[in-house]
Amino acid sequence: MGESPDVILYTDGACSGNPGPGGWAAILKHPLSQRVKSLSGGEPQTTNNRMELTAAIEGLRSLKADRRCRVHLISDSEYLILGMTQWIEGWIANNWRRGKKSDSSPVKNVDLWKSLHELAQRHDVTYEHVAAHTGHPENEECDRLANEEIKALRRAEKDKKMLDEV
Repeated sequence: MGESPDVILYTDGACSGNPGPGGWAAILKHPLSQRVKSLSGGEPQTTNNRMELTAAIEGLRSLKADRRCRVHLISDSEYLILGMTQWIEGWIANNWRRGKKSDSSPVKNVDLWKSLHELAQRHDVTYEHVAAHTGHPENEECDRLANEEIKALRRAEKDKKMLDEV
């Protein structure tokens, strides 16, 4: 990893059904001060991949825009990590298509990939993949927070249905 990062960003996304209600979470750690910030949110109808990307977007968005940081992003999403480290430059060169031909399929979740790419350009970001559900403390906490968002969405939907029946 070289020089130590200013911020370590852990992210995770979850979805119940795909599509279905989804949650995302991000934990930002500042190694020097040991300060920790947790963020989470959800959407009533989404996909797991959209939540994985949203977690990274919201984590990067929470950093000060006027200060370039060294960020080490850690995720269990190969989709996110491979997208940002191997695929995105080709997608951009191909006008956000998965191949060079004009009839090749467009990149899925292009709105989120564009946002993530723009935010990542503001900082010096490195990426690391970790295996999911293997006891990595911050990954497990992000997973828990993302799933809490799904539960909250389900409770809200259940409450809404109950009120509609009254």
